[in-house]
Amino acid sequence: MKKLCISVVLILCSMHTVAGDLEKGKALSSQCSVCHGKNGIAKDPESPNLAGLGAYYFEKALVDYQKGMREDRRMSIIAKSLSMEDIKNLAAWYSAFEITVKEPGM
Repeated sequence: MKKLCISVVLILCSMHTVAGDLEKGKALSSQCSVCHGKNGIAKDPESPNLAGLGAYYFEKALVDYQKGMREDRRMSIIAKSLSMEDIKNLAAWYSAFEITVKEPGM
């Protein structure tokens, strides 16, 4: 039982991600705003909103673009220039937005 507990703790610790820096993420986001809009609300119909995305999802998506596991004519190029620190900082910034949803009236 003790070995199981230790294993679980080690696994959980290895899964912990270091939170990014909001200010650095905000500064980096200016380059994203061209397609993804100010504060991550896109006006370009080909670009998704980034505001409110979960940090893990955001980080994974950018790493997948870097590795070629996900492809987009623009993001595949842009993601390659980002460091892991940049990605974590951007993830911190965009995941910090609180999005509210209004149910459509029928």
